[in-house]
Amino acid sequence: MKIKVSELIVRYLQRLGIDTIFGIPGAHILPVYDALYGSDIQAVLAKHEQGAAFMAVGYAKSSAKISACIATAGPGATNLITGIANAYADKLPVLVITGEAPTYLFGKGGLQESSGEGGCLDQAGLFKHITRYSKMVERTDYLPQVLIQAAKALLHPNPGPVLLSIPFNVQKEQVDENLLDGLAIKPQTIPSPHDIGMLDRFCELIFDAGQPVIVAGYGAIRSGAQSVMTELSNLLHIPVASSLKGKGVVSEQSELSLGSLGVTSNGIAYQYIVERSDLLIILGAGFNERTSYLWDQSLLGGRKIIQVDCDPHQLEKVFEAELAVCGDIKQVISALLERIRHRLDEENHTPAGNGKIPHLPSASNGDYALFKSGFSLAETLFEKLALFFPENTRVFDDNIIFAQNFYQVSSNNHYYPNSGISSLGHAIPAAIGAQFNQQMPTFAILGDGGFQMCCMEIMTAVNYDKPINIVLFNNGTMGLIRKNQHQLYQQRFINCDFNNPDYSHLARSFAINYKQVTTLDDLDELFEEYDLKQAINLIDIAIDKDAYPNYSSKR
Repeated sequence: MKIKVSELIVRYLQRLGIDTIFGIPGAHILPVYDALYGSDIQAVLAKHEQGAAFMAVGYAKSSAKISACIATAGPGATNLITGIANAYADKLPVLVITGEAPTYLFGKGGLQESSGEGGCLDQAGLFKHITRYSKMVERTDYLPQVLIQAAKALLHPNPGPVLLSIPFNVQKEQVDENLLDGLAIKPQTIPSPHDIGMLDRFCELIFDAGQPVIVAGYGAIRSGAQSVMTELSNLLHIPVASSLKGKGVVSEQSELSLGSLGVTSNGIAYQYIVERSDLLIILGAGFNERTSYLWDQSLLGGRKIIQVDCDPHQLEKVFEAELAVCGDIKQVISALLERIRHRLDEENHTPAGNGKIPHLPSASNGDYALFKSGFSLAETLFEKLALFFPENTRVFDDNIIFAQNFYQVSSNNHYYPNSGISSLGHAIPAAIGAQFNQQMPTFAILGDGGFQMCCMEIMTAVNYDKPINIVLFNNGTMGLIRKNQHQLYQQRFINCDFNNPDYSHLARSFAINYKQVTTLDDLDELFEEYDLKQAINLIDIAIDKDAYPNYSSKR
């Protein structure tokens, strides 16, 4: 029996486990939309294609499953690009389905033609460097191989976005309905090393160290290694610092937590590593510009390094390790724990660390303090967030610097900073997308500049009854830009300040709740009287635009 390619694509989505697709229809993608009609895949109508891409990003981050977005040819597809670039930076499996003008118009200048022929834009080419696999499907004879390659990229241990751009007429062509039956669509795994020699060397380096420190990144969270890392830390009394994206891999309420390491952090983890550590155990952290303090040699010099990562390209990318292991972090640490317990029992060995971290300054006190004054509302907000929502809560954060320093993330919560390509306008749609996977208390944190890039998607949350708390830091300026112009450009402020709308009226127009926060009492009222679990709330927090964090971007 024959079916249309558009129907086959929907069956392919189902085979990949996709149950929700975010997008906006257009003429050149309507055959696929028509095939979605009556299927068990929910098609979610966003307000802008960038929002649809960010919703797919939020769904993928929160579910560890393949997500999907869909758009028409030309501007529909190009509007997806920022969101898909974000997914690429964060190694997220997002399947992008776009339409294209009919092949018989290629090179003639058809409406929204983007085939790359006759001087028109090359739609698939635009996505080439922000996807793991990108293909325009001009014929059906090689469609099976295209779908296999797409699935491999999406199901890889280090996945990334995939683009399938399908011309309008190809969507309507007939193919065998059994075409998918012979395709190998299954997850791939990285074989984890259980080499006894490697594990012995790992143990030896730890036991020989006087003050080892674990630096945990997002790779440890993706691996699901939270419990084994907590066990390793507790067993050997090893302090844990995290990258920004690794916050919560070990509860930050733990006495062994050093908090977040990075140029926009309070410096506590940096201070401890530089002054005390003789061994760094880097687990799933890329040691990028932010985490490494622009590759400050003080963090690495004079100490040994162990690195474990499932991505071979991350191993020793910016430093030389005494031991570099390519493998699944959870499996490697689980095997290591067995070896350590055996050695402890056999040798009656004393753990490397002493289980105590000396008193260090907070984010708002001491020489390393980032926030001298003017940020008490932000600090108290995150303190209350940790207190009132200790588990089963999501935070999508575009603002980053406040949460990095003030929010103690438990290992039972989910913190998603927008640190991939750091694109504004991400938090609200990403949080909405996550709610389509599994509904739980969810907060979107962002500034008023980023808010105006994505606030239209609040109506998507309203339309689909998805509760979300939008925390808006309101200072009438692009805060990072103004800080840099204050510190580095002699206060020559240009294109950073702006006037805001009346957010109470905006909230009323969306028919959502609004709370203005200007005092600490307002925060008490917010957490004690507002429904922050089942409602849509816009929380407007006043921030002084002339109060700056105490760090320099150096650029």
